[in-house]
Amino acid sequence: MEWMIWLGAAISLGGLAGLVWCILQAVRVRREALPEDRMRARLQKLVALNMAALGLSAIGLMLVVIGITLG
Repeated sequence: MEWMIWLGAAISLGGLAGLVWCILQAVRVRREALPEDRMRARLQKLVALNMAALGLSAIGLMLVVIGITLG
């Protein structure tokens, strides 16, 4: 089950990269000094992407744990 551990680690790193990207985008949006309604709309889209990246990372970690348990 070593392949499952490596696959899970790769998926987790992808999710982590997505989380870092969301943080950088949120900082960029805050610095743009947009009107509040436009800023809120862009940040709400980032929240959805942030949750997807967090879910992806969690799935990867589950694969790692399952791979370790079965291996």
